Amino acid sequence: MTGRARFADRNVLVTGSTGMAASAARAIAAEGGSVFVTSRTAEHLAALGDEIRGAGGRVAWRAADLRREDEVEAAFASFDAAFGRLDAVYSVAGISGRRFGDGPIHEATAEGWDAVLAANATSQFLVMRAAIRRMLAQDLDADDQRGVVLLMSSTLATRPAPAFFATHAYAASKGAIDALTRSAAAHYAPFGIRVNAVAPALVATPMSRRAQDDPAIRAYLAEKQPLARGPIDPDAVTATALHLLSAEARMVTGQVVAVDGGWTVSEPRPPDGAE
Repeated sequence: MTGRARFADRNVLVTGSTGMAASAARAIAAEGGSVFVTSRTAEHLAALGDEIRGAGGRVAWRAADLRREDEVEAAFASFDAAFGRLDAVYSVAGISGRRFGDGPIHEATAEGWDAVLAANATSQFLVMRAAIRRMLAQDLDADDQRGVVLLMSSTLATRPAPAFFATHAYAASKGAIDALTRSAAAHYAPFGIRVNAVAPALVATPMSRRAQDDPAIRAYLAEKQPLARGPIDPDAVTATALHLLSAEARMVTGQVVAVDGGWTVSEPRPPDGAE
């Protein structure tokens, strides 16, 4: 345990089982929360569940393809059976779509577009819908709230880097999350439900392995993300996510919070000799 207990007696559902999702699940359990984890890969879920349980945490999991309505509903039904009240959802799971056909618009395929929007936008819509339906049916808690949803956006939705990250379907999918966050937050605030998003820049996760292994991109990140001097550690994103998921942020809704190591305010120096 960490000595903090922001999630004592709280039940949190996290989508994803590696990278930022795994970091958050471990931290929530360490702070006293009951964690339910769902993603497509049963092996990752089992390993993460065993790790959390071995550290004394309370955890349950179910494999699900979050692009599919029936599998999302089945995952939430398993959550209901395991824990009951749903206090918070952290919707992390998504993909980088280059290998599916994403890229600059003139090169991208329709199949790539569909794959990325399904994994990064439709999945989060389905997860949030299942969560909100449950939260609306719940009594207010001690903080006069019914629950909180935290979605996953990206700095690429608003701060492109065309030289290295020209994946336009990915950017569009994350822009959709920004809009969904604000519109849903406005609608559900009177019901005591908060909706926010985090927008990381490049984080050291399995999904970003290709970029991490590219020397040119690493050199770019050293200046574009000066606080990290390279890829951001997943735990740095978790610190912000846990704040937004906890009662500490009970007056915060409708916000897309950049966790970007300085990306949005930094510009790499031009090559030597350039004006």
